[in-house]
Amino acid sequence: MKKLALLASLFLFVFTSCENEIDDSEYTSVAVPVKQSLQEFRASVKIQEPKDIQESGKIYAWNNYIFINDVQKGVHIIDNIDPFNPKNVQFINIPRNMDVAVKDNKLYADSGTDLVIFDLQDMNNIKEIGRVENVFPNVFPQTQLNATFIDYENFDPEKEVIIGFVIEKRKIEYATQPNWEDAFFANSAESSTGTGGSFARFSIKDDYLYVADDQKLSVFDIRNPAQTTLLNQDYAGFAIETLFNYEDHLYLGSDRGLYIFSIEDAAKPKEVSYLQHVLGCDPVVVEGDYAYVTIRGGNFCGQENNQLDVVNITDKHSPFIEQSYQMTNPYGLGIKGDWLFVCDGADGLKVFDKSNTPNLELIDHFKEINTYDVIPLEERLLMVGDNTLYQYSYKGNEVNLISTFTIN
Repeated sequence: MKKLALLASLFLFVFTSCENEIDDSEYTSVAVPVKQSLQEFRASVKIQEPKDIQESGKIYAWNNYIFINDVQKGVHIIDNIDPFNPKNVQFINIPRNMDVAVKDNKLYADSGTDLVIFDLQDMNNIKEIGRVENVFPNVFPQTQLNATFIDYENFDPEKEVIIGFVIEKRKIEYATQPNWEDAFFANSAESSTGTGGSFARFSIKDDYLYVADDQKLSVFDIRNPAQTTLLNQDYAGFAIETLFNYEDHLYLGSDRGLYIFSIEDAAKPKEVSYLQHVLGCDPVVVEGDYAYVTIRGGNFCGQENNQLDVVNITDKHSPFIEQSYQMTNPYGLGIKGDWLFVCDGADGLKVFDKSNTPNLELIDHFKEINTYDVIPLEERLLMVGDNTLYQYSYKGNEVNLISTFTIN
């Protein structure tokens, strides 16, 4: 087990091991899991001193704090009481973490197969107070790995958790296709709630926490946080990537389209419609009668199209794409009044006037920065990219950079 821990610390979460001078036509790539016992995995959740970030992921804002996900490793806590001088104050080591949400001083976070609940009442003494075990998939969707096959032959999901992968080259006759889909579905003044970015898979409404994983939508009862319970878990669609909550509806972005669910019965989401679009990664945000969807091509996202779609959702049962705009390599997006903010990857942050939606007008462009996701708050805009937190102020008709903060 010590060898596995050492292996996980020395190598990136997914890396490629290959031999030189091989005939590629005779070989294929196979992802081999790096495993850890469930007992060790669950015991590794700890509150630690601040540390450098390895790979910034999603961001979440709550009161004077910003939570920045370190992909698959945990959450950095930033004290942002002074946005001109943010401070990295703590790190919560949460293996296999990708998302968080906060309500009433309670932090909800995924950790591999589990949902973990923390008490934030005393930010100097954060405590784990609850855990719902075996509610999320114990394996990874193949679309997230640069491999043709995944070798689950020696993996026991009842006793182990996958904490990474080694990508190997194997001769085709020895690389058999596993039934990974079956394994994936195996269950193994201040605001009380916070605000997530457009890549969020967690969302809280009243006494319910909604969580989207690759193919399922889960509903948790959080009235008693220490004894959070899973109420519902149903198939939602294929390759779900993001979840956005707006006016009694959930909008789920997948790499194939947009799913709309009604939560008028909050405990039992019901699918209303599905809009198919070109293949690509796609966060979504919603306001009024329109949803705004960025579609990114390349890598495992599918084709090479990069665009911003404006979707008319006046009739939730019959949404349609009303207008599309060419983008460079778009990621997250957010809305503030008449402004639509789009993170266009290495092409920077783009600000659109959406007052005449579906006709958008580009009114500002912050170039020479690599952008990932944004959260438009009441008084300022938060953006993360390249392990850096950017903060912008709104002044009249202008958006101005006020600080940058690199977590290293």
